Amino acid sequence: MVLGSPVTELMLLLAGVGLLYAGAELLVAGARDLALAVGLKASTVGVTVVAFATTTPELFVSVLGALTVSTDIGLGAIVGSNVANIGLVLGVSALIRPLDVSETVFRRDVPFMILAALLLVGLGWNGRIGPLEGGVLLAALVAFTVVVLRRVQRTQAGISTAERDDMPDAEARDVVVVIGGIVALVLGSRWLIDGGRDLLAAAGFSDFFIGLTVLAVGTSLPELAASVVAAVRGEASFSVGNVVGSNIYNVLAVIGLLAFVSPIDVSPGIRSFEFPALLAFTLLVVGLMYRGDRLTRVDGAVLVVAYGGFIYLLLP
Repeated sequence: MVLGSPVTELMLLLAGVGLLYAGAELLVAGARDLALAVGLKASTVGVTVVAFATTTPELFVSVLGALTVSTDIGLGAIVGSNVANIGLVLGVSALIRPLDVSETVFRRDVPFMILAALLLVGLGWNGRIGPLEGGVLLAALVAFTVVVLRRVQRTQAGISTAERDDMPDAEARDVVVVIGGIVALVLGSRWLIDGGRDLLAAAGFSDFFIGLTVLAVGTSLPELAASVVAAVRGEASFSVGNVVGSNIYNVLAVIGLLAFVSPIDVSPGIRSFEFPALLAFTLLVVGLMYRGDRLTRVDGAVLVVAYGGFIYLLLP
């Protein structure tokens, strides 16, 4: 792609972010309504349906980036997005209102978030994540899905007839909203890749830096929007579940699929800084959760400051 003027590329990047945000909002709204119609709890909706929906931008950006640009875009988007989800999304949400951490999320979902981070670092430590490693990640995704489905079955089995009568009915409009969200995400992802990469590439930045910063934050906007809205409304389990689930799907689903599309080369620089940063942020937030049953405003400040330090250290 021939580089256009900086103003044109900036407009393309902003339009891509806007479409990603709009598409994710539509997808989250439609998917959440459909899930609640079958009786899922807020924390379960956050970890599953909404988390997967808000992970869709990372999936499109990573796969399209690998096919059209380089696998550095995909890997950078995932590592950067997971760090942004913890430092920026949870940090800002906790600053707005302390977030209670559901015991179910902490004991059953957080271990999979830790496992996903460890698998990504472990499998990529030899410098390459290929189809075999992708298969391991997808196998872990299947295991996570089985655990969630069993939880959903137990939840639905405990719903009384009276409670079922009070549940909203699933509507065709929700399906249309979901499809519209996906279409917006496809277009927004492509515009974000083209505009973001060309703008920063013209300024001399590497593909991996682009993935870790602009694209990662851009694809984390759906998680940020959903979590902040949930925090404002006092639905803390939704906010925490959304981030935990998104970080699981980002690695297990997106990197797993990406490894099949195009094997990922992992540079020594990634292994020496970005991978340790991912593990550090994951262990930091788990430690903050373990220390109490909530993420306080002080915890939120710690996470945001840590994320600011991460971005500062990335600057060339």
